[in-house]
Amino acid sequence: MSSRTVPAFDETLSRVREVLGELLGDGVRSAGQDEELTRALGDRYDSLAALECVSRVENAFGIEVDFVAHDVRYSFATLGRIAEFVQGELEDLAVLGNSG
Repeated sequence: MSSRTVPAFDETLSRVREVLGELLGDGVRSAGQDEELTRALGDRYDSLAALECVSRVENAFGIEVDFVAHDVRYSFATLGRIAEFVQGELEDLAVLGNSG
């Protein structure tokens, strides 16, 4: 059993904004939680930027995104969905531990 604690959703969302803001700028910090990132950021959120976002989220939260098992296009479309995805992964790690 893991002793890892899971932050509150609002904390996760705030951290997602911070991590992605370092890459994509102030548009991430001002984008609505449910606003499509392609709409909020325009050309700055292309496929390469999305892949970099996945990598940064993995590193920042100590999780792994499986491009086969996870619907990455859906999960990384809005800040809220990214935070929900991260939250779910952190909850799984807290319950199951890191069997990696």
